[in-house]
Amino acid sequence: MILAGVLLLLQGASPFTNKQCIRNNDDRRLRELAAEPRAGIGQALLNVALKSPVWAYVLVPQARASIVKTAEENDIPWTKAKTWLKSHKGAPWNDEHRRVEVESEAEYPEYYRRSFHAYEDGNLSYDAAIEQELASRSIGARNFPAYGERGEDVFRDAFDIGLSKLGAQVKSNDDGSAMVVDFGCGTGTSTRRLAKQYPGATRLVGIDLSPYFIDVGTTLLKLAPNAVGIGEDGQEGWITSIDADDRIDLRQGDVARTGLPDDSVSVVNLSLVMHELPVSAAKDVVDEAFRILQPGGQMWISEMDFESPAYAAQRENAMLFSLLRATEPYLDEYADSMEEMREYITELFGELKITAATGRHYALIATKLSREDKGEGVIEDTRFKPDGSYGLDDTHLRPWESKQTDIRK
Repeated sequence: MILAGVLLLLQGASPFTNKQCIRNNDDRRLRELAAEPRAGIGQALLNVALKSPVWAYVLVPQARASIVKTAEENDIPWTKAKTWLKSHKGAPWNDEHRRVEVESEAEYPEYYRRSFHAYEDGNLSYDAAIEQELASRSIGARNFPAYGERGEDVFRDAFDIGLSKLGAQVKSNDDGSAMVVDFGCGTGTSTRRLAKQYPGATRLVGIDLSPYFIDVGTTLLKLAPNAVGIGEDGQEGWITSIDADDRIDLRQGDVARTGLPDDSVSVVNLSLVMHELPVSAAKDVVDEAFRILQPGGQMWISEMDFESPAYAAQRENAMLFSLLRATEPYLDEYADSMEEMREYITELFGELKITAATGRHYALIATKLSREDKGEGVIEDTRFKPDGSYGLDDTHLRPWESKQTDIRK
């Protein structure tokens, strides 16, 4: 009841501050609805509520149950797939020696020890790792209901289309090799997609700080399972079919310190990673990408765009954004630093291109130019139309809408 009262209080605008500003960009006037970080007594009360046992022991389990229900209703076999993977006898999470080893082997930056995605241990648990791909499929179905269990594929395809439009390419080194490095790869969903999209890449290295996520991703590659419902035993398998690929190497490590040689990589990919970093860490990651990329190499970023009307409006909704921010501790910092990061990347790389990927996400390519070619740096921003509206319509299902409501539209 206390939490409900706080949320109702937050519907009023008076405890908060927000702003509207107009900025000129390539002679176009763009209206940005970028709310400032929340402040005041209302926000303070909500922050207390989100740290209370009500959040941890009532709302989080309810939210997780809702995600599972959404998956099952969209023919995503969450329960079967999770049970199949967790019970695999050769898996690291069923090896007590490995569990002890993984809990003590790695050191993590302080920012990474925070709670993420409603998991108390953040990304440092097998529960979070095993459920990552399950949750992604469910959320994809929730956000793109017309496509059901293929919602996530449609979402990721949108980034691929945006990157292709910007000129994405995997350029070979002089010796014919072409390495793609996937920063913050998680369990390897994005790495596996890159392997399928770019058969000419000779090596794909996925790096993630969480050994738990790497264990899950490596296990899935070894098992190379069919999806549930496919193959001789259609009752067992993963939520998607996975092909073994000897070019893929998933490894635990800090993407700010990869240990890879200078000027050795064709592409560095960051798929939905930057919003989970404080600005200082994000700059370290960009610096490392620049160091390891060969001249002419590209950094690809697929991310949330808080300069889009859809996300800007969501950020102005005190209750909704505070709930979202409770699971994403650096979201405010990310949202406030978007322009700063674009300028930082442009100054370092020399060329940056950015376009709308969905109605609330962008695709970005930064190309590593030589000192002679770099000049003052060039930003080509095609996210907005000449009239200042966003380049793509927002087709995401709103938080308050049902699947049936969206389909009728």
